[in-house]
Amino acid sequence: MGPNLPKFIDALKKALGPDEVITAREDLLCYSYDATPDLPRVVPVAVVTPSATAEVQEVVRLAGRYGVPVYPRGAGTNLSGGSIPTVPGLVLSTLKMNRILEVDPDNLLAVVQPGVVIDRLNETVAPHGLTYPPDPGTVATATIGGSVAECSGGLRGLKYGVTRDYVMGLEVVLADGRVARFGGRTVKNVTAYDLVRLFTGSEGTLGIITEATVRLIPAPAARKTLLAAFSTLTGAGDAVRLIVRSRVVPATLEIMDRVTIETVESYARAGLPVGAEAVLLIEVDGVPEAVEREAETVAGIVRRCGGELRTAADDHEREQLWAARRAALPALARVSPTTILEDATVPRSRLTDMLLALHGIAEEYDLTIGTFGHAGDGNLHPTILTDARDQEEMERVRLAVGAIFRAALSLGGTLTGEHGIGLAKKRFLPLEMGEEGVWVVRAIKRALDPRDLLNPGKLIPAAPAAGADGEVDPG
Repeated sequence: MGPNLPKFIDALKKALGPDEVITAREDLLCYSYDATPDLPRVVPVAVVTPSATAEVQEVVRLAGRYGVPVYPRGAGTNLSGGSIPTVPGLVLSTLKMNRILEVDPDNLLAVVQPGVVIDRLNETVAPHGLTYPPDPGTVATATIGGSVAECSGGLRGLKYGVTRDYVMGLEVVLADGRVARFGGRTVKNVTAYDLVRLFTGSEGTLGIITEATVRLIPAPAARKTLLAAFSTLTGAGDAVRLIVRSRVVPATLEIMDRVTIETVESYARAGLPVGAEAVLLIEVDGVPEAVEREAETVAGIVRRCGGELRTAADDHEREQLWAARRAALPALARVSPTTILEDATVPRSRLTDMLLALHGIAEEYDLTIGTFGHAGDGNLHPTILTDARDQEEMERVRLAVGAIFRAALSLGGTLTGEHGIGLAKKRFLPLEMGEEGVWVVRAIKRALDPRDLLNPGKLIPAAPAAGADGEVDPG
């Protein structure tokens, strides 16, 4: 522990109270992990659990005074290493900032603190006939603050969009401890730069979110869920492309490949068609008449592409199917000691190409890869089943991960559709953005956090060596 750290911890205890500052090493170990494997682990020097914006301000000011890095953290479910320390520092947990401050049905919005769990928000607004659509796979534990910081997606992204589409306003504690508010309660707002969007998806590197105003929508009146099984990956990919082309926009359009189907069925016993090369799980929602018409259109396309169709008979069967889809990652994680989950995303018209590329990568590197994801978004989750103790295999895994990202980019895709860059993918950022684009990201970070104290080591790869004048030129 450095010479200033004991004084820093004493100052934290005076500011927050000793019960809000965690320093026992066995407790701190938990905060050196999130849900991302195969990353270096650094144990924080302390964890703080503030309950109010003013306390977050005081923590950030003290961290600045003593030069201690701050790592904001929600539920720790992220899959990019976004909330783990890279050098010894302070983890700031927002889980105690968990109040729903307001539900405003007249303006279709809610005001919440960052520690509010998404499922709890939806339970609160449901009596008003409203819903908050973003639903990451860990919706039962994921918090609004973490979801906004990562700009998470989810199963309903095809029709309803992702987190940034529902963030109307933010309160943020900046790197120097000042509080700034952006956006607000109006549907239209084009005042100055769109700073709400800048901080949404900034992964804790520019400021700490302490309050969010989020948009709500009316809950759909009806829905129908269909399961389509295909004997080829091409048939499933073609069905996705034709459904999108038909101008039907399902609420969800999910895919699982054969490895995933067999693993999930063994785990969840949901009645999935073992032996199929791929299944699509499709849900249409809206007014009853439109739901019936769209379901018929989808069914026709599935049959034209060689798929076998099953429709959920009731809510119980529907919940079984969705539970099976949400079980994809935990089921795959039981197969091997280490699970490497990625989220390379391609244009929907190139989905079949990406599915076939993943199959080829698995063969080339002699790895087991189960693929599932949000087919309607082109957002796939190739999941490599491996063992971090096998160094030779892990070398092949790392090469395969690079091949996955390069394949996605070659198809006009992106490194991440919803997990963020974090620590896990930052070395690949220049492949997508170019050095000029990365220079802009660095410039924004430098302007808002010149001492690099907020979530250092995340998102932004190290800058190339500076020239004689000390400046790095992107060209």
